[in-house]
Amino acid sequence: MRIILLRHAESLGNVDELAYTRIPDHALPLTDAGRAQAVRTGAGIRDLIGDEPAAVYVSPYLRTTETLRLLAIDDLCERVVPEPRLREQDWGNLQDPDDQEVQKQRRHEFGHFFYRLPFGESGADVDDRVAAFLSELEAHAVSHPRTVLVISHGLTIRLLCRRVFAWSVDLFESLSNPDTCEFRTLTGDGDGWKLDRPFVQWRESPDGSGQG
Repeated sequence: MRIILLRHAESLGNVDELAYTRIPDHALPLTDAGRAQAVRTGAGIRDLIGDEPAAVYVSPYLRTTETLRLLAIDDLCERVVPEPRLREQDWGNLQDPDDQEVQKQRRHEFGHFFYRLPFGESGADVDDRVAAFLSELEAHAVSHPRTVLVISHGLTIRLLCRRVFAWSVDLFESLSNPDTCEFRTLTGDGDGWKLDRPFVQWRESPDGSGQG
């Protein structure tokens, strides 16, 4: 099986953090630049999928479903499944911009994996979600298309890889999200998984572990 992990195109929240105080996270649209970005990315995803049909699992947020639509690969999709377990980390109530900054600072100090946002989720909660998704995917591998396209969010993609490769929490927290419309490819050969290229690492992992 091969899993292509694609982060959504540039959204309003990527360029205007105060947008979260006006618009629910799940309803944030792509920017004009993001729409153009998704259109450009479509050709690369089409080449990557190749001739065999793919199964597509997409976070039900607007910015991910809009990205999928603009890729224009409907003819390559054997199935398209809106998958809530692939959604962004739930940040809870973001209407107060001052509190939003406080929560970001506390999360940075405490750690992105274990810090639970008030009325929201911790990274560990998202980790549990993606583990359930991967288990279900593995259980249906025999009757499933060999190529899977996942359109999701930066942190969710990193946590999915953490689960697949059993990375430490320290290593996970040392990695940066992929850029908008950037993808990673996981290839499984029955004996394990390989990542086509590493994530950018913004600091050395405190426990010395690596992505290899």
